[in-house]
Amino acid sequence: MVDERLLNRELSWLEFNRRVLLLAQEPGIPLLERVKFIAIFSANLDEFFQVRVAALHDQVAAGITTPTPDGRTPIEQLAAIADEVREQIAIQEDIVGNELRPMLSAAGIEILSWAELTATDQDFALEIFRLRIFPVLTPLAVDPAHPFPYISNLAFSIAAMVRDPETGERRFARLKIPSVFPRLLALADGNRFVPVEQVIAAQLHTLFIGMDIEEWAAFRITRNADLTVEDEEADDLLAAVELELRRRRFGRAVRLEVETTMSEEMLELLRRELELESDAVTVHRQLIDLTCLFAVHAVDRPSLKDVPWPPVTAGRIARAEETDRSLFSVIRERALLVHHPYESFASSVEAFIAEAAADPRVQSIKMTLYRTSGDSPIARSLIRAAERGVQVAVLVELKARFDEATNVTWARTLERAGVHVVYGVVGLKTHAKCVLVVRSDADGLRRYVHLGTGNYNSKTARIYEDLGFLTCDPAIGEDATQLFNHLTGYSRGQDYNALIVAPHSLRSRLLELIAAEIAHGSDGHITIKTNSIGDPDVIEALYAASQAGVRVDLLVRGICCLRAGVAGLSDNIRVRSVLGRYLEHSRIYRFAHGAGDATPVHFIGSADLMPRNLDRRVEVLVPVVHPKHQAWLDQVIDFYLAPDVVAFDMQADNSFVRSGPSDSFVPHSQERMYHWVSAKQRR
Repeated sequence: MVDERLLNRELSWLEFNRRVLLLAQEPGIPLLERVKFIAIFSANLDEFFQVRVAALHDQVAAGITTPTPDGRTPIEQLAAIADEVREQIAIQEDIVGNELRPMLSAAGIEILSWAELTATDQDFALEIFRLRIFPVLTPLAVDPAHPFPYISNLAFSIAAMVRDPETGERRFARLKIPSVFPRLLALADGNRFVPVEQVIAAQLHTLFIGMDIEEWAAFRITRNADLTVEDEEADDLLAAVELELRRRRFGRAVRLEVETTMSEEMLELLRRELELESDAVTVHRQLIDLTCLFAVHAVDRPSLKDVPWPPVTAGRIARAEETDRSLFSVIRERALLVHHPYESFASSVEAFIAEAAADPRVQSIKMTLYRTSGDSPIARSLIRAAERGVQVAVLVELKARFDEATNVTWARTLERAGVHVVYGVVGLKTHAKCVLVVRSDADGLRRYVHLGTGNYNSKTARIYEDLGFLTCDPAIGEDATQLFNHLTGYSRGQDYNALIVAPHSLRSRLLELIAAEIAHGSDGHITIKTNSIGDPDVIEALYAASQAGVRVDLLVRGICCLRAGVAGLSDNIRVRSVLGRYLEHSRIYRFAHGAGDATPVHFIGSADLMPRNLDRRVEVLVPVVHPKHQAWLDQVIDFYLAPDVVAFDMQADNSFVRSGPSDSFVPHSQERMYHWVSAKQRR
């Protein structure tokens, strides 16, 4: 029986992805940015199937019938997911076919079929086929001597039915399209494209010489790509993760995407060989795998894209640069709060670590790495520090989903440079974002700490909205030292003076803070900005707060299993989702009476309100106490909750309705934030 107090996590995530999809219909968003949101929607859906849907299939295979907190069994969830995905794919294809492609064509950007190409264009594409594509292709026929080939995860393929004209014998053949080929082949002008599968299909006769090609159609398979490493059972976690990465491509198939042109005979053959039910098949009128539209977004047409918002250097850092002062001296004066990507990640966080790596007074650097880029300047700074004799310890989270390979590579590289690399606490993921630098200042040893809401990733820092906090506060430095001793050594967690740490005390502390607001009744006010809310205990506490008259404002980008505005349950709860050019990623917790009186408390950190964050991860929230920093966070919240900005507001029926002007994407909270930050730094 479905519990009406809680929403299903998977269906809530799909509702979030629907909101991403609807951005492709926004008339106020530049055309190529709308195309980008179509690609993002598809990429999100790929990950959802590889992890969440795959996990549900595993539960069904294991005979698990235990319902989720909302009351749905795994089979019931899969059925509901299939219906919702089919509906969303239909919306996506209508947007692409009826809105975006005509607009792109009018702008001189086209995706053409082989038949639509001019003779000159076909000659151009055929030359590329002969020189770069044909030599790499490997047709695989299925017959008694050649079993059905293994098809790897997200591999794009052509299925063909081939007949021998002399004997009449028919064979199914599969042709993998290697990922080294661009999915959309750019024609000579760079503004028009042809799908690579259509170029190959036009030349199938050169691959099956003397055979008749009865039919062909493109298809793609999605497999279970989640890691199943149990670190408490692995003697060598690094080796275990490397082995699982090799196994990942052999996971169970969970989705089959096919073109509408595929015959029932060929579809049934694929379903049978892949052991898939009909609900696992999605049929596409448009191109399969619309992540290929990232290539269209990359076309050099600035007038069809967002006007750039170059990040500014935080004012105190900029002034320090002008006088050649170190970041350490700036932090000693007063803690720094930085807001990315409005304020530069490179001139703050990267510069802090680079300066620490080069400073002869620095004695040790400790850091957590959850996700980082393949060419990470931060990792290279750590290597330079280790090579010059600084004691460097890095906790690399090997099980950061879909970044495992990058993290394994960096772990090996850091170890070779002399960095002490560890992999965290058994049974927990380390999701906290923390750097601890110990420096011998003129007046003694001092600990400098960075705590953030986002990853130490130079690439995503340009598009993820995040907050970072740099301080040398002794209490926070002591807590950070204890945290790293716990992560790298062997100890039980102890009480922390300033930081709130999961799974040690985060859940209990948040529930205490909510209860404190309940004690103030209608004077209470809770504001939380997070990526996801799904923890039943926290949700019930927020319901209790609402029923006590406490005003609850929730800014939730993605999953929200809480219901808002329901009479008698959550009358005083408002849920808003903000989507835009930046991915909202920061977490802010504000409690109006958290200090025990009318004084609010603010926290920022790495934790969302999901069971995994509260119980199965190492997370950190840091208090923000300086009035100027609190005012900054309050301004962020005010911009996001303003009644006139473009956003999505949750309704009592669990749907999200767009707010703000219908014919424009402005005013938008991110735009207001950018202009406010820019003006503030100019002053």
